[in-house]
Amino acid sequence: MVFLLFIVVMSKLSGKKLIETLKNKGKNLEAEMSFFDHLEVLRWHLIRSAIAVVIFMLLAFSFYDFIFDDIIMGPKSPDFWTYRMMCKIGEWLNTPGFCVTEVPGTIINTQMAGQFILQINSSLIIAVMLGFPYLLYEVWLFIKPALTDVERKSASGFVFYASILFALGVLFGYYIVVPLSINFLANYSISETIANTITISNYLSFVATLTLGCGIVFELPVIIFILSKIGIMTPQFMRKSRQYAVVIILIIAAIITPTADVITMLTVSFPMFLLYELSIVVASRVHKKRMKADLDFYRGEETK
Repeated sequence: MVFLLFIVVMSKLSGKKLIETLKNKGKNLEAEMSFFDHLEVLRWHLIRSAIAVVIFMLLAFSFYDFIFDDIIMGPKSPDFWTYRMMCKIGEWLNTPGFCVTEVPGTIINTQMAGQFILQINSSLIIAVMLGFPYLLYEVWLFIKPALTDVERKSASGFVFYASILFALGVLFGYYIVVPLSINFLANYSISETIANTITISNYLSFVATLTLGCGIVFELPVIIFILSKIGIMTPQFMRKSRQYAVVIILIIAAIITPTADVITMLTVSFPMFLLYELSIVVASRVHKKRMKADLDFYRGEETK
């Protein structure tokens, strides 16, 4: 009897354990399915982004003569818009030395497949720049379901403002930073016996790095907005850290502009200072909204 009772009790315990195990397994399977569902959604966002980049890349291939002659090689030509404006400014200021009439240096190719790789790489860079707003849109579609209604409403203009700032940064880098840097470095010489002969891959890397670098730097207000919404960044902290920010901005400007020209570095630093002050304004607005929301919450709790 004792043995039979032991078997009955153990069978009941085993049955309960089995049921609990099946329940836990079901929860684990549900969590795993949810995780894999997220991966599936992410996969389709990446696929659509890749398709968009390929489309823009094919478009760049179709108009590559214009892209190479007028866009990539534009800052190397004395007829570039920036150099023409510098000549006009030189005339107004009666300083002929400010005008750029020649950009010395010879661009060469040193690899068998160098020009083909150049077309591939430059078309890819152009495609990423053109498709940047759509890439941001795909990022927004991915993170949007995880946000609350209030967060969605407050971040509804994320794609628009981030795209505008990126475009402004790219234009600033291409029309200001790149030509000033090329003009300085092309005319810099420590000896007449050394001729500046630049590989086309190095030239493309130089132009792309400065242009994209400025585009990314101009995203500072968006980054500050996100950090302020999280509660990491406050306007008080940014105001107190302004003197340190000046030093950091000058360091970033020195990195972005690989020249020893102080004028070029200050030219790059000036819009970054403006962006920092704009970021303080953005952080202040976010902080005020957070304080107002907290105050309304506490008042609601007191009235209960």
